[in-house]
Parts: sequence; structure tokens; C-alpha cells
Amino acid sequence: MTTRDTDGRNAAVETESAPQADGATKVEAAPARRPSAPAWAAAGVAVVIVLGALTRFLEQNVPDWAEGGPFERVAGAIEFPVYAIVLGLLGNLVLTRTGVRDKLSGGFRTEFFIKTGLVLLGASINLTVLATAAGPAILQGLLLITAVFSFSWWFGGKLGLDEKLRALLSAAVSICGVSAAIAAAGAVQAKREQLAYAASLVIVFALPSIFLLPWLAGVFGLSDVVAGAWIGGNIDTTAAVAASGAILGDDALQIATIVKTTQNALIGFVAVGLTAYFALKVERRPGSARPSIGDFWERFPKFVLGFIAASVIGTLWVKFVDDGKADISTINDLRTWFLIFAFVSIGLEFSAKGLRDAGWRPVIVFGSATVVNIVVALGLATVLFGNFELPS
Repeated sequence: MTTRDTDGRNAAVETESAPQADGATKVEAAPARRPSAPAWAAAGVAVVIVLGALTRFLEQNVPDWAEGGPFERVAGAIEFPVYAIVLGLLGNLVLTRTGVRDKLSGGFRTEFFIKTGLVLLGASINLTVLATAAGPAILQGLLLITAVFSFSWWFGGKLGLDEKLRALLSAAVSICGVSAAIAAAGAVQAKREQLAYAASLVIVFALPSIFLLPWLAGVFGLSDVVAGAWIGGNIDTTAAVAASGAILGDDALQIATIVKTTQNALIGFVAVGLTAYFALKVERRPGSARPSIGDFWERFPKFVLGFIAASVIGTLWVKFVDDGKADISTINDLRTWFLIFAFVSIGLEFSAKGLRDAGWRPVIVFGSATVVNIVVALGLATVLFGNFELPS
């Protein structure tokens, strides 16, 4: 007798006939039916959702639990990617030890969660703000990204890093951290463990910067406007920029947010450049035909177009729709959920295999590029924002 196996193929189910003492034949029961592949995938999605809900719970409650204690500032500065990745890694360990991680992996929809989250991120990029108040921020963003990306790419090459990991690290440290690394990963078709590595470095370096840069701004005697521009150009995640800018006051926070928003908006341009570079040079074999426009389009991360479209729609929505800001706030909350699920999935799928050979070289590259970022951004902020005055 045959039946359908768990993956849809025809498989024989043995019904062995065993002779009995009275001459009768006993038919032994078929083995119990195993969960099908879709059932395992659904269970995997459930794991992601549960860990994501726990991430949101910790993000919202840990600051309250730490209020008034020695870790109050640290707890308030820790963002959801930290909780999500840590919980994902713990879940990875538990599921691996119990032998079910590979079966559940169909539900770890990292790519879907990441791309959806980034498209929704575009809705919060208000192009009107950039056009009316961010002339110096645009110039600073272009110069800073060019300088820091070039240094990180060059230094990573000197240390022999994998081309794709170099792209992720360079984009992350020069533009806007994890979001830029995600966009770069889509453009160069990087491995998930490389993305997890880059995201982890962003978080490790961003947390101390929240408190270090405001302190240094006081030591250097920077104005709030210059300090805000410096912070916005340095710290790699938007929420960490807001936390650091708030330490110095509203003026610094406003400028820091504008500068960081400007860099966020440049993600799409960098993704286009990386796609072209990898298609035309890195992955082009000697003697092969030059990639066509169709080849370029095939590998281009099309969610970047969604990001740009969402930015345009969000800008118009806020301008012409009553309570438009409330609608964008709802979209931002939905974006946070998708990115939480993405980071949980990254942790669940993470494998150190393939990164062991890299050792400390990525850390050295990222750390060195961070130092360059601090120095160059300070110079640009001083020159471009030294005489800048916020409208009253």
C-alpha cells in the first residue's frame, strides 16, 4: 500500500504480516504520520512571532524596570534589534539542541520580513523636511558617506575580507547601520550570517556612542547645532541618534534627526551602485559577455523601489491628509514589528560557519572606519553647521 510522504512524494508504508499462533495473520499498524513540511513551516512562523512578541515586551518594559537604578540610561538606550537578535540566538541554540531547527527553518522568513520592514521604513522619510531644512545635511551626507565608505572598502580589501562582507560593513558604518546593511545584502546577495555579523557590529558600536559623543561634544565646546550634526552623522541607528541627541537638548536632537534622515534617504543610491559594481566587476567572469540591462534588473533589490515609493507617498500623505502623521505613526509601528521578526529570524538562522575564517578582521575594519567617521563628521559638521541657525 502506498501513501503520500511528508514532502509530497509517493512512499511505501509497510504493513508487515506476522504469523500468529492460531494461524491467523496480524497486520501491524502503520507508523504514525509525521508533520508535513507546511506544518513545520507554520510552526517556525509561530516561533518567530512568539520571540518577536517577547522582544517587544522587553523593549517596552525593561526601561521601566530599570528606572531609578544604575542601569537606567543603558536600559533606555537598548533598542529592539538587541533583544531580537539575542532571543533569536537563544532560540537557535535550543532548537538546534532539540534537533528541530532545520525542520522549522521554512518559517524563518528573514528576507520577507526585512524587505517589508524596509519598504515601510520609507514612509517615515519625509522628503519635505530634507528639501526645506537639510541643505547642509545633504552635502554632509554625500561627503561623509563617500569618505567613510571608501576607507572601509579599501581597508577591508587590504585585510582580505570577502567582497560581500566588505560591502555590508562599508554600507553599515557609512550610511545608517543595520538598514543600510540590509539593503546592501540584497544588492550583493550576501549570506545571512554575514548580515547577522554586520548587524551585531552596528549594535556593539552604537550603544557606547550614545553616551560618548554628547560627552565629547561638551569637552570640545561644540554648539548644540554642530553637536547634533556630528551625532547624526556618526551613530549608525536612528533610534540611537535620537537617544544621544536628546541628551544635549531639543536643538541638537532636531539637527541630529535631520542629518540621520538624510543619510537614510541615500540607501537607495548606494544599493544601485553596489548592484552595478557586483554585476559588472566582482561577479563577472573573464571573457563573459557584458551584463545586460535585464541581468542588472534581475539582481537589483527591487524593494528599494518600494522604499522610495513609500517615502514619496508618505510625504504627500502627511502634507495633504488630515491626521496624516497619525497614519504614518501606525505604519512605523507595523514596520517595527516586521523588523523585529526579521532580527529574530536572523538569530534563528545564524550559523558561525563561514565567518570563523574572518576572525577579528571585520571588527578591526569596522572599528577603524568608525574612528574615521568620527573625525571626518566632526570636521564636516563644524564647517557646514558652524553658522547654521534653526528657524525660531
